[in-house]
Amino acid sequence: MTRLIVAGGGGGDAVAAAVLDRALYGRGAGDDRALYGRGAGDDRAVVLTYAWDRLLVDPVPGPRAAADFTGLRALTPNVYAVPADGKPVAPAGSTLPRLAAELPHTFALLDPHHGVEGMVRQLEELIEHLAPASVDLLDVGGDILAHGDEPTLRSPLGDALSLAACAQVNAEIRLLVAGPGLDGELPVEVLHERLERVVHTLTAGDVAPIGPVMEWHPSEATGMLTAAARGVRGLCEVRDAGLTIPLTDDGAVVHEADLDTAFRRNRLAGAIADTTGLAEAEWHCREICGYSEIDYEREKAARSGAAPEGPFRPRAVLAGVTRFAEEARARGVSHTTFRRLTEVLGLNGVQRADLRALLIGTQPERYDAPLWRL
Repeated sequence: MTRLIVAGGGGGDAVAAAVLDRALYGRGAGDDRALYGRGAGDDRAVVLTYAWDRLLVDPVPGPRAAADFTGLRALTPNVYAVPADGKPVAPAGSTLPRLAAELPHTFALLDPHHGVEGMVRQLEELIEHLAPASVDLLDVGGDILAHGDEPTLRSPLGDALSLAACAQVNAEIRLLVAGPGLDGELPVEVLHERLERVVHTLTAGDVAPIGPVMEWHPSEATGMLTAAARGVRGLCEVRDAGLTIPLTDDGAVVHEADLDTAFRRNRLAGAIADTTGLAEAEWHCREICGYSEIDYEREKAARSGAAPEGPFRPRAVLAGVTRFAEEARARGVSHTTFRRLTEVLGLNGVQRADLRALLIGTQPERYDAPLWRL
């Protein structure tokens, strides 16, 4: 029986969708081979997700369209699956082909370049094609429950686009929030006022199958979700801005929320509901939020492009990590992500893997997978 999970923000939400598929719909505890092996048949979800990765992976700002890939497989006239042998057109990058290679799910491309109207069309086509037994909209962290103009929001547009599209589809769609507060965009106490029943609490067994994926995938929120499910607790520093996120028991919980209420609450989602282009949706985002996250990516890409890149120097890197750890511990921080370390040290996306291998190879006792303990 086919299921459809919409990864509301793309990126790590697509990985979390694979976890939720097994945790909520799996055929039994410990049945990893059935759902994550290559002989799993058709009993796994189709994950509809943006190809919208951080600049460490994709140096081109904003989400990718179907035209930015080669080797896609048409599912419907407007929806394409990204297979393992699909390739982003240089200089763009994408985590989706590797996800398709390492997980048995079908990853379908959610393309916002024709606005919310285009996304509604994609959803309706895919639902008609699949006739899924269930449709879930998943967000890790919970910023999809925002009003859309809170000053703490960092990436409101992607979630608002997904929310606006799902709210207009003539199908029953359940809104799920995993790890409330792990994206650091809304206070946990505000989120709990907007969340409904607990659907599931993730365990180490639930996230074990994606352990190899989180070894290379840069998502910080899904990384913390994985760590929380494994029992890691403390205070984690993330992003280039050094935001701190508590790792608590609540970080492994999956809640249901009311989709229609979330849509009515979100000013940005309401404003972009009838858009026919991404630029139009961005304009509304600037008007309501004061910025667009794609503008931020453009500015950051321009700064990165102007900065010279040097060779990877292990001794200097270890010294830099030691200095950062001392300063972070003084702030009460216990953990960080490899993405945070990569940006603090001025390394590039390729060197992130070198950094990770160096640290785990020299100080394995500090690796609280997939986080680094300071």
